Amino acid sequence: MTTRQTSRPAAAAKPVRWAADAVSALREGARVRLDYSAQSLWRVDRLIEEIRREGAPYAAVETVLRGLGAYAGEVVVHQTGAEWWTSGGEHWVRTPDGRLWDPVDEARRCFAGDGSLRLLCRDATGGGRH
Repeated sequence: MTTRQTSRPAAAAKPVRWAADAVSALREGARVRLDYSAQSLWRVDRLIEEIRREGAPYAAVETVLRGLGAYAGEVVVHQTGAEWWTSGGEHWVRTPDGRLWDPVDEARRCFAGDGSLRLLCRDATGGGRH
């Protein structure tokens, strides 16, 4: 039996990297700074809306959307103590109350015009409790 490490669960490895890559790309390419706060998700929702309005094909922005969804998941993790879960190549955030959230899919829904990472975070955190 191994000692429980203080590091994040293995399921978090990919989404944490995707989120960090998105934060870095936005900082360097678009001069947008994201700070892992719930308030920053307003900006993320607006960015996805701008990408959609520009008519970018989904295939061209799939990786960006995955990163922004993972970023939203990381916001939920930071706010609630949630953990990433994975199965069959999909990644979800499980909040301490046992609910599962799919921020990567929510980012895809935002791109389709029918979703909000800000609202997902609000719902997952119980209305913005700190």
